[in-house]
Amino acid sequence: MHILFIIDELPTLKAYKDSSVAMMRALQQRGHRLSVAYQPDLFIDQGTVKALCQPIELVIDADLHGNAWWRNTGVAADTALASFDAVVMRKDPPFDMEYVYATHMLEYAQAQGARVFNSGAAIRNHPEKLAITEFPEFTAPTLVSRDMARLRAFHQQHGDIVVKPLDGMGGSGVFRMGVQEHNVGSILETLTQEGARTIMAQRYIPEIVNGDKRILLIGGEPVPYSLARIPMAGETRGNLAAGGRGVAQPLTARDQEIAQRASERLAGRGLLLVGLDVIGDYLTEVNVTSPTCFVEITEQTGFDVGDFFAQALERATGV
Repeated sequence: MHILFIIDELPTLKAYKDSSVAMMRALQQRGHRLSVAYQPDLFIDQGTVKALCQPIELVIDADLHGNAWWRNTGVAADTALASFDAVVMRKDPPFDMEYVYATHMLEYAQAQGARVFNSGAAIRNHPEKLAITEFPEFTAPTLVSRDMARLRAFHQQHGDIVVKPLDGMGGSGVFRMGVQEHNVGSILETLTQEGARTIMAQRYIPEIVNGDKRILLIGGEPVPYSLARIPMAGETRGNLAAGGRGVAQPLTARDQEIAQRASERLAGRGLLLVGLDVIGDYLTEVNVTSPTCFVEITEQTGFDVGDFFAQALERATGV
């Protein structure tokens, strides 16, 4: 297969721990060809969705902490997305309007015969924090609102809550408000931008001290290990970007139940790769843009998540 990755600029990636690089390495090892394109290089010409695509190969035994882990194998050229055997969308948020336009172009490319994973419509239609509302049986008490009175009442009802923006990533903008919080008004005014922006409030889940678990669903099948992202001392957030420590561990019975239900409900929606975030017994996010943790799970358990993804992509394309 010839596979196009729509990705962040290669020199910005930390290849030694980047999940997209793990995917590409696994696919190359299985004999597939790779090209990359960047989101700004997507365009529509006379109705055809194209991108400026650069063929590459990954350097075997390269130092992944350096910048020489890939090399170009040809000249970049404007190419229709439908000409690739698969297009893998791995551009990180922010999920701004440019990102939304990109999902529309990917959707149009699919109508022209492109095989896109995750699909443009699926990425756009599954906002990562709001998507948990499809699974109320697995979620802690949750309120989505920008109304200050409702948010204050939710805090008074539950006492200890977490509030966060709907478009944040890596733990950015997440606040814990305990019973004795004296800055409730300031926090809510800041996050909602004086009532102009909708946010999410959830009852605080004490099990966060044991980690915010990332469960990967690939091709509808759960990876048998999660990565528990354990907050550093004094932190509420377990995100690795916020200093959390990742510890791989086998899925619990509850993890497997959540993963099975999510797989059943999300089936047929164009989601090859999904990252479920679970704290204790509760589902807290459904990540569909660019789920990570491939490398950490592989290194700690020996289960090759990149190869597991590559096999799922082969099955999905039928190539």
